[in-house]
Amino acid sequence: FVLPGSPGACKDAWDVILKPQLDYRHMPCNFVEIMPRLDEHLRRGGTKAS
Repeated sequence: FVLPGSPGACKDAWDVILKPQLDYRHMPCNFVEIMPRLDEHLRRGGTKAS
């Protein structure tokens, strides 16, 4: 992922977007809930051809 360059924008990105998404208690959804799915293609034995 990419963060903005200014200190204020980085703080806002962390406080408002990233930090809540890394907290499993954040509802209705969060990034932590989908993390186990990130390697599904590896468990299936390969990747799909594009």
